[in-house]
Amino acid sequence: MSLTKIKEARELSSAAVAEQILAVKRQLMDLRLQQATGRLDKPHLFKHAKHRLAQLMTVERERQIAAEAQAKAEQAASKAADAQQAAADAQQAAADAQQAATAVSPE
Repeated sequence: MSLTKIKEARELSSAAVAEQILAVKRQLMDLRLQQATGRLDKPHLFKHAKHRLAQLMTVERERQIAAEAQAKAEQAASKAADAQQAAADAQQAAADAQQAATAVSPE
């Protein structure tokens, strides 16, 4: 059995990644139990399980970082739109004040 490629983990859905993380953690626990009781025949399975767990956790973190970046971008866009609206409101208020001042002045 060869080590899995991270490409396979990236193709999984977020729910599948979370499920696989739990499954690999259970597998590692079982391997530790087998090792402690002297029934472990294939110690290289530790390496495979740890490698797979690292891949899955990396993919999960990549997705978390991407979601945070997207949320920040949306928040920045929202703030920019709010600032633009505030500037337009201020400009409209200044125009209204100028118009009122010219209407009141008898000259």
